[in-house]
Amino acid sequence: MTKLINLKQNQKKIPIIDLVCHYRSIQNEIEKVTFDVLSSGHYILGKNVEAFEEELSKYLGCKNVVSCANGTDAIVLALKALDIKPGDEIITVSHSFFATSEAIALVGGIPVFADIREDDFNIDPEKIEALITKKTKAIIPVHLYGQPCEISSVIEIAKKYGLYVIEDCAQSIGAKFNGKNVGTFGDISTLSFFPTKNLGACGDGGAVITNDYKLATKIKQLRIHGSSKRYVHDYIGMNSRLDELQAAILRIKLPYLDKWNHERYKAAKYYDELFKDVKQVTTPIVKSNSQHVFHQYTIRLNQRDFLCEKLREKNIETIIYYPVPIHLQSVFSYLGRQKGSLPVTEKICNEILSLPIYPEITKDIQEYIVENIKSILAVGP
Repeated sequence: MTKLINLKQNQKKIPIIDLVCHYRSIQNEIEKVTFDVLSSGHYILGKNVEAFEEELSKYLGCKNVVSCANGTDAIVLALKALDIKPGDEIITVSHSFFATSEAIALVGGIPVFADIREDDFNIDPEKIEALITKKTKAIIPVHLYGQPCEISSVIEIAKKYGLYVIEDCAQSIGAKFNGKNVGTFGDISTLSFFPTKNLGACGDGGAVITNDYKLATKIKQLRIHGSSKRYVHDYIGMNSRLDELQAAILRIKLPYLDKWNHERYKAAKYYDELFKDVKQVTTPIVKSNSQHVFHQYTIRLNQRDFLCEKLREKNIETIIYYPVPIHLQSVFSYLGRQKGSLPVTEKICNEILSLPIYPEITKDIQEYIVENIKSILAVGP
Protein backbone atom coordinates (compact mmCIF):
# COMPACT_ATOMS: atom_id res chain seq x y z
CA MET A 1 0.00 0.00 0.00
CA THR A 2 2.89 2.38 0.76
CA LYS A 3 4.22 1.80 -2.75
CA LEU A 4 0.88 2.80 -4.24
CA ILE A 5 0.56 5.89 -2.07
CA ASN A 6 4.08 7.01 -3.05
CA LEU A 7 3.35 6.44 -6.71
CA LYS A 8 0.21 8.51 -6.45
CA GLN A 9 2.10 11.37 -4.78
CA ASN A 10 5.06 11.33 -7.17
CA GLN A 11 3.29 10.96 -10.49
CA LYS A 12 0.55 13.39 -11.44
CA LYS A 13 -0.69 11.31 -14.36
CA ILE A 14 -0.11 7.85 -15.77
CA PRO A 15 -0.14 8.20 -19.57
CA ILE A 16 -1.23 5.54 -22.03
CA ILE A 17 2.33 5.76 -23.41
CA ASP A 18 5.22 7.80 -22.03
CA LEU A 19 6.98 9.25 -25.08
CA VAL A 20 9.20 11.52 -22.98
CA CYS A 21 10.56 8.56 -21.03
CA HIS A 22 11.01 6.70 -24.31
CA TYR A 23 12.93 9.61 -25.86
CA ARG A 24 15.21 9.97 -22.86
CA SER A 25 16.28 6.32 -23.14
CA ILE A 26 18.09 7.14 -26.42
CA GLN A 27 18.27 10.92 -26.15
CA ASN A 28 21.97 11.31 -26.93
CA GLU A 29 21.77 9.18 -30.07
CA ILE A 30 18.72 11.01 -31.40
CA GLU A 31 20.19 14.45 -30.72
CA LYS A 32 23.41 13.52 -32.51
CA VAL A 33 21.72 12.35 -35.71
CA THR A 34 19.36 15.33 -35.59
CA PHE A 35 22.32 17.68 -35.54
CA ASP A 36 24.03 15.73 -38.32
CA VAL A 37 20.98 15.90 -40.61
CA LEU A 38 20.30 19.58 -39.94
CA SER A 39 23.95 20.36 -40.60
CA SER A 40 23.95 18.45 -43.88
CA GLY A 41 21.41 20.66 -45.62
CA HIS A 42 19.90 17.56 -47.27
CA TYR A 43 16.39 17.00 -45.90
CA ILE A 44 14.40 15.02 -48.48
CA LEU A 45 15.11 11.50 -49.89
CA GLY A 46 18.74 11.49 -48.79
CA LYS A 47 21.17 8.85 -47.62
CA ASN A 48 19.28 8.15 -44.38
CA VAL A 49 16.04 7.39 -46.22
CA GLU A 50 17.85 5.00 -48.54
CA ALA A 51 19.72 3.34 -45.66
CA PHE A 52 16.59 3.02 -43.52
CA GLU A 53 14.70 1.35 -46.36
CA GLU A 54 17.53 -1.15 -46.79
CA GLU A 55 17.85 -1.84 -43.05
CA LEU A 56 14.12 -2.29 -42.58
CA SER A 57 13.97 -4.60 -45.59
CA LYS A 58 16.67 -6.76 -44.03
CA TYR A 59 14.91 -6.74 -40.64
CA LEU A 60 11.56 -7.80 -42.11
CA GLY A 61 12.99 -10.31 -44.56
CA CYS A 62 11.44 -8.71 -47.64
CA LYS A 63 12.87 -7.51 -50.93
CA ASN A 64 11.60 -3.92 -51.09
CA VAL A 65 10.68 -1.18 -48.62
CA VAL A 66 9.52 2.18 -49.93
CA SER A 67 9.12 4.86 -47.27
CA CYS A 68 6.51 7.61 -47.42
CA ALA A 69 5.04 10.43 -45.37
CA ASN A 70 2.62 8.48 -43.15
CA GLY A 71 0.70 5.25 -42.72
CA THR A 72 -2.43 6.51 -44.46
CA ASP A 73 -0.46 7.47 -47.56
CA ALA A 74 1.13 4.02 -47.46
CA ILE A 75 -2.28 2.39 -47.96
CA VAL A 76 -3.24 4.87 -50.68
CA LEU A 77 0.06 4.22 -52.48
CA ALA A 78 -0.51 0.45 -52.22
CA LEU A 79 -4.00 0.77 -53.72
CA LYS A 80 -2.78 3.05 -56.51
CA ALA A 81 0.09 0.68 -57.30
CA LEU A 82 -2.44 -2.15 -57.72
CA ASP A 83 -4.57 0.02 -60.04
CA ILE A 84 -7.60 0.03 -57.76
CA LYS A 85 -10.21 2.12 -59.57
CA PRO A 86 -13.50 3.82 -58.63
CA GLY A 87 -16.15 1.22 -57.91
CA ASP A 88 -13.70 -1.56 -57.05
CA GLU A 89 -14.58 -3.35 -53.82
CA ILE A 90 -12.01 -3.96 -51.10
CA ILE A 91 -12.83 -6.28 -48.21
CA THR A 92 -11.54 -5.08 -44.86
CA VAL A 93 -12.64 -4.66 -41.23
CA SER A 94 -14.74 -2.05 -39.50
CA HIS A 95 -12.78 -2.47 -36.26
CA SER A 96 -9.65 -0.52 -37.14
CA PHE A 97 -8.37 3.03 -37.28
CA PHE A 98 -10.38 5.07 -39.79
CA ALA A 99 -7.43 5.38 -42.20
CA THR A 100 -7.77 1.78 -43.36
CA SER A 101 -11.15 2.46 -44.96
CA GLU A 102 -10.48 6.12 -45.66
CA ALA A 103 -7.63 5.18 -48.00
CA ILE A 104 -9.95 2.90 -49.95
CA ALA A 105 -12.46 5.72 -50.37
CA LEU A 106 -9.73 8.20 -51.33
CA VAL A 107 -8.94 6.18 -54.47
CA GLY A 108 -12.65 5.73 -55.25
CA GLY A 109 -12.87 2.18 -53.95
CA ILE A 110 -15.72 0.76 -51.88
CA PRO A 111 -14.95 -0.64 -48.43
CA VAL A 112 -16.77 -3.91 -47.78
CA PHE A 113 -16.69 -4.84 -44.12
CA ALA A 114 -16.14 -8.35 -42.79
CA ASP A 115 -16.86 -9.12 -39.17
CA ILE A 116 -14.05 -9.94 -36.75
CA ARG A 117 -13.20 -12.82 -34.46
CA GLU A 118 -14.13 -12.34 -30.84
CA ASP A 119 -10.93 -13.86 -29.49
CA ASP A 120 -8.30 -11.73 -31.26
CA PHE A 121 -10.33 -8.77 -32.67
CA ASN A 122 -8.99 -9.45 -36.19
CA ILE A 123 -10.75 -10.28 -39.45
CA ASP A 124 -12.69 -13.54 -39.39
CA PRO A 125 -11.59 -15.52 -42.47
CA GLU A 126 -14.85 -17.46 -42.37
CA LYS A 127 -16.77 -14.25 -43.09
CA ILE A 128 -14.78 -13.24 -46.19
CA GLU A 129 -15.96 -15.50 -49.02
CA ALA A 130 -19.63 -14.51 -48.69
CA LEU A 131 -18.62 -10.89 -49.39
CA ILE A 132 -16.72 -11.54 -52.62
CA THR A 133 -18.36 -10.30 -55.83
CA LYS A 134 -17.23 -9.64 -59.40
CA LYS A 135 -16.17 -6.16 -58.23
CA THR A 136 -13.92 -7.42 -55.44
CA LYS A 137 -10.26 -6.68 -56.13
CA ALA A 138 -8.44 -7.01 -52.82
CA ILE A 139 -8.55 -7.83 -49.12
CA ILE A 140 -6.99 -5.59 -46.46
CA PRO A 141 -6.59 -7.53 -43.21
CA VAL A 142 -5.42 -5.53 -40.20
CA HIS A 143 -3.04 -6.99 -37.62
CA LEU A 144 -4.67 -5.05 -34.79
CA TYR A 145 -3.08 -4.13 -31.45
CA GLY A 146 0.09 -6.04 -32.43
CA GLN A 147 -1.73 -9.40 -32.77
CA PRO A 148 -1.31 -11.13 -36.16
CA CYS A 149 -4.54 -12.12 -37.87
CA GLU A 150 -4.97 -15.57 -39.42
CA ILE A 151 -3.12 -14.32 -42.47
CA SER A 152 -2.51 -17.75 -44.01
CA SER A 153 -6.28 -18.29 -44.30
CA VAL A 154 -6.71 -14.84 -45.87
CA ILE A 155 -3.97 -15.58 -48.40
CA GLU A 156 -5.60 -18.90 -49.28
CA ILE A 157 -8.96 -17.24 -49.97
CA ALA A 158 -7.30 -14.48 -52.01
CA LYS A 159 -5.49 -16.99 -54.21
CA LYS A 160 -8.71 -18.95 -54.75
CA TYR A 161 -10.49 -15.87 -56.12
CA GLY A 162 -7.55 -14.06 -57.72
CA LEU A 163 -7.52 -11.16 -55.25
CA TYR A 164 -4.70 -8.97 -53.96
CA VAL A 165 -3.83 -8.92 -50.26
CA ILE A 166 -2.66 -5.69 -48.62
CA GLU A 167 -1.58 -6.24 -45.00
CA ASP A 168 -2.18 -3.27 -42.70
CA CYS A 169 0.71 -3.63 -40.26
CA ALA A 170 0.49 -0.14 -38.74
CA GLN A 171 0.30 -1.60 -35.20
CA SER A 172 2.25 -4.80 -35.66
CA ILE A 173 5.84 -4.25 -36.77
CA GLY A 174 7.95 -7.10 -35.43
CA ALA A 175 4.98 -9.43 -34.90
CA LYS A 176 5.24 -12.90 -36.41
CA PHE A 177 2.85 -15.52 -37.74
CA ASN A 178 4.22 -19.06 -37.92
CA GLY A 179 7.69 -17.62 -37.37
CA LYS A 180 7.50 -15.16 -40.27
CA ASN A 181 7.18 -11.38 -39.99
CA VAL A 182 3.75 -9.97 -40.68
CA GLY A 183 3.95 -7.74 -43.71
CA THR A 184 5.75 -10.37 -45.77
CA PHE A 185 2.71 -12.50 -46.67
CA GLY A 186 0.66 -10.21 -48.88
CA ASP A 187 1.23 -8.64 -52.29
CA ILE A 188 1.83 -5.34 -50.52
CA SER A 189 1.92 -4.36 -46.85
CA THR A 190 1.89 -1.02 -45.10
CA LEU A 191 3.46 0.46 -41.97
CA SER A 192 2.99 3.57 -39.88
CA PHE A 193 5.74 5.28 -37.89
CA PHE A 194 3.42 7.60 -35.98
CA PRO A 195 5.19 8.49 -32.69
CA THR A 196 3.09 6.13 -30.55
CA LYS A 197 3.80 3.07 -32.70
CA ASN A 198 6.21 0.35 -31.55
CA LEU A 199 8.68 1.81 -34.04
CA GLY A 200 7.73 5.47 -33.93
CA ALA A 201 9.32 8.53 -35.48
CA CYS A 202 9.42 11.99 -33.90
CA GLY A 203 6.70 13.00 -36.33
CA ASP A 204 4.83 11.24 -39.11
CA GLY A 205 6.17 8.51 -41.33
CA GLY A 206 5.13 5.36 -43.16
CA ALA A 207 6.31 2.66 -45.53
CA VAL A 208 5.10 0.24 -48.17
CA ILE A 209 6.51 -3.31 -48.29
CA THR A 210 6.52 -5.67 -51.27
CA ASN A 211 8.54 -8.51 -52.75
CA ASP A 212 7.51 -7.40 -56.24
CA TYR A 213 10.21 -5.23 -57.79
CA LYS A 214 7.87 -3.74 -60.41
CA LEU A 215 5.37 -2.71 -57.76
CA ALA A 216 8.14 -1.18 -55.65
CA THR A 217 9.39 0.81 -58.62
CA LYS A 218 5.90 2.09 -59.31
CA ILE A 219 5.38 3.06 -55.65
CA LYS A 220 8.66 5.00 -55.68
CA GLN A 221 7.32 6.99 -58.61
CA LEU A 222 3.86 7.45 -57.11
CA ARG A 223 5.29 8.95 -53.91
CA ILE A 224 6.92 11.77 -55.91
CA HIS A 225 4.07 12.86 -58.19
CA GLY A 226 4.32 9.78 -60.43
CA SER A 227 7.72 10.91 -61.62
CA SER A 228 10.39 8.61 -63.07
CA LYS A 229 12.86 11.48 -63.26
CA ARG A 230 12.63 15.19 -62.59
CA TYR A 231 9.77 16.82 -64.49
CA VAL A 232 8.81 13.56 -66.23
CA HIS A 233 5.54 12.05 -64.93
CA ASP A 234 4.18 8.61 -65.81
CA TYR A 235 1.33 8.46 -63.27
CA ILE A 236 -0.95 10.76 -61.31
CA GLY A 237 0.86 10.34 -58.02
CA MET A 238 1.15 12.26 -54.78
CA ASN A 239 3.69 14.05 -52.63
CA SER A 240 4.49 11.56 -49.87
CA ARG A 241 8.11 11.37 -48.84
CA LEU A 242 9.70 10.42 -45.53
CA ASP A 243 11.79 13.27 -44.18
CA GLU A 244 15.51 12.63 -43.95
CA LEU A 245 15.38 13.60 -40.26
CA GLN A 246 12.69 11.05 -39.47
CA ALA A 247 14.57 8.38 -41.38
CA ALA A 248 17.72 9.09 -39.35
CA ILE A 249 15.75 8.80 -36.09
CA LEU A 250 14.09 5.57 -37.23
CA ARG A 251 17.52 4.14 -38.08
CA ILE A 252 18.56 4.77 -34.48
CA LYS A 253 15.42 3.10 -33.16
CA LEU A 254 15.21 0.05 -35.42
CA PRO A 255 18.00 -1.95 -33.69
CA TYR A 256 16.13 -1.53 -30.40
CA LEU A 257 12.78 -2.71 -31.75
CA ASP A 258 12.99 -6.37 -30.75
CA LYS A 259 14.10 -5.42 -27.24
CA TRP A 260 11.26 -2.91 -26.91
CA ASN A 261 8.72 -5.41 -28.22
CA HIS A 262 9.98 -7.96 -25.70
CA GLU A 263 9.56 -5.42 -22.88
CA ARG A 264 5.99 -4.81 -24.04
CA TYR A 265 5.37 -8.56 -24.03
CA LYS A 266 6.73 -8.88 -20.48
CA ALA A 267 4.53 -6.01 -19.34
CA ALA A 268 1.51 -7.70 -20.93
CA LYS A 269 2.27 -10.96 -19.17
CA TYR A 270 2.55 -9.11 -15.84
CA TYR A 271 -0.84 -7.52 -16.43
CA ASP A 272 -2.19 -11.03 -17.10
CA GLU A 273 -0.81 -12.17 -13.75
CA LEU A 274 -2.26 -9.19 -11.89
CA PHE A 275 -5.69 -9.77 -13.48
CA LYS A 276 -5.81 -13.56 -12.98
CA ASP A 277 -8.37 -13.36 -10.16
CA VAL A 278 -10.40 -10.47 -11.58
CA LYS A 279 -13.41 -12.26 -13.05
CA GLN A 280 -14.94 -9.12 -14.57
CA VAL A 281 -11.93 -8.60 -16.87
CA THR A 282 -11.04 -10.62 -19.98
CA THR A 283 -7.38 -10.25 -20.87
CA PRO A 284 -6.00 -10.48 -24.44
CA ILE A 285 -5.02 -13.84 -25.86
CA VAL A 286 -1.72 -14.79 -27.43
CA LYS A 287 -2.04 -17.47 -30.10
CA SER A 288 0.38 -20.38 -30.11
CA ASN A 289 1.30 -19.76 -33.77
CA SER A 290 1.87 -16.02 -33.32
CA GLN A 291 4.23 -13.54 -31.71
CA HIS A 292 2.19 -10.65 -30.30
CA VAL A 293 4.02 -7.31 -29.92
CA PHE A 294 1.36 -5.59 -27.77
CA HIS A 295 1.07 -2.23 -29.41
CA GLN A 296 -1.94 -2.12 -27.11
CA TYR A 297 -2.92 -4.14 -24.06
CA THR A 298 -6.67 -4.28 -24.52
CA ILE A 299 -9.00 -5.79 -21.95
CA ARG A 300 -12.74 -6.47 -22.19
CA LEU A 301 -15.38 -5.92 -19.55
CA ASN A 302 -19.08 -5.08 -19.24
CA GLN A 303 -18.50 -2.02 -17.03
CA ARG A 304 -16.08 -0.39 -19.47
CA ASP A 305 -17.47 3.16 -19.51
CA PHE A 306 -17.83 3.28 -15.73
CA LEU A 307 -14.28 2.03 -15.22
CA CYS A 308 -12.88 4.41 -17.82
CA GLU A 309 -14.49 7.41 -16.11
CA LYS A 310 -13.28 6.41 -12.64
CA LEU A 311 -9.72 5.80 -13.83
CA ARG A 312 -9.73 9.22 -15.47
CA GLU A 313 -10.64 10.74 -12.10
CA LYS A 314 -7.54 9.04 -10.69
CA ASN A 315 -5.37 10.43 -13.52
CA ILE A 316 -4.86 7.01 -15.10
CA GLU A 317 -5.15 7.40 -18.86
CA THR A 318 -6.96 4.75 -20.87
CA ILE A 319 -8.16 4.81 -24.47
CA ILE A 320 -10.92 3.01 -26.35
CA TYR A 321 -9.57 1.74 -29.67
CA TYR A 322 -12.19 2.17 -31.22
CA PRO A 323 -15.53 3.30 -29.73
CA VAL A 324 -17.48 3.73 -33.01
CA PRO A 325 -17.02 1.06 -35.71
CA ILE A 326 -16.23 2.43 -39.15
CA HIS A 327 -19.38 0.99 -40.76
CA LEU A 328 -21.48 3.10 -38.36
CA GLN A 329 -19.58 6.34 -38.99
CA SER A 330 -21.82 8.92 -40.65
CA VAL A 331 -19.34 9.53 -43.46
CA PHE A 332 -19.86 5.95 -44.64
CA SER A 333 -23.64 5.96 -44.33
CA TYR A 334 -23.84 5.72 -48.15
CA LEU A 335 -22.64 2.13 -47.87
CA GLY A 336 -25.92 1.20 -46.22
CA ARG A 337 -24.55 -0.87 -43.35
CA GLN A 338 -26.96 -0.73 -40.42
CA LYS A 339 -26.45 -1.29 -36.71
CA GLY A 340 -26.48 -5.02 -36.07
CA SER A 341 -24.89 -5.92 -39.41
CA LEU A 342 -21.52 -6.73 -37.80
CA PRO A 343 -22.52 -8.17 -34.41
CA VAL A 344 -19.09 -9.18 -33.13
CA THR A 345 -17.50 -5.86 -34.13
CA GLU A 346 -20.28 -3.91 -32.43
CA LYS A 347 -20.10 -6.02 -29.29
CA ILE A 348 -16.34 -5.63 -29.00
CA CYS A 349 -16.52 -1.86 -29.46
CA ASN A 350 -18.72 -1.65 -26.35
CA GLU A 351 -16.41 -3.72 -24.16
CA ILE A 352 -12.78 -2.95 -25.00
CA LEU A 353 -10.41 -0.70 -23.07
CA SER A 354 -6.68 -0.24 -23.66
CA LEU A 355 -4.43 0.24 -20.63
CA PRO A 356 -1.04 1.98 -20.43
CA ILE A 357 1.72 -0.11 -21.99
CA TYR A 358 5.15 0.86 -23.28
CA PRO A 359 8.67 -0.58 -22.98
CA GLU A 360 9.60 1.56 -19.97
CA ILE A 361 6.47 0.93 -17.88
CA THR A 362 7.35 -0.33 -14.40
CA LYS A 363 5.75 -3.04 -12.33
CA ASP A 364 4.92 -0.41 -9.70
CA ILE A 365 2.83 1.51 -12.22
CA GLN A 366 1.11 -1.64 -13.46
CA GLU A 367 0.32 -2.71 -9.89
CA TYR A 368 -1.09 0.73 -9.15
CA ILE A 369 -3.32 0.62 -12.24
CA VAL A 370 -4.66 -2.86 -11.51
CA GLU A 371 -5.21 -2.18 -7.81
CA ASN A 372 -7.31 0.83 -8.76
CA ILE A 373 -9.26 -1.24 -11.31
CA LYS A 374 -9.94 -3.89 -8.68
CA SER A 375 -11.13 -1.28 -6.20
CA ILE A 376 -13.41 0.41 -8.73
CA LEU A 377 -14.96 -2.84 -9.93
CA ALA A 378 -15.49 -4.04 -6.36
CA VAL A 379 -17.72 -1.04 -5.70
CA GLY A 380 -19.42 -1.06 -9.09
CA PRO A 381 -21.54 1.66 -10.73
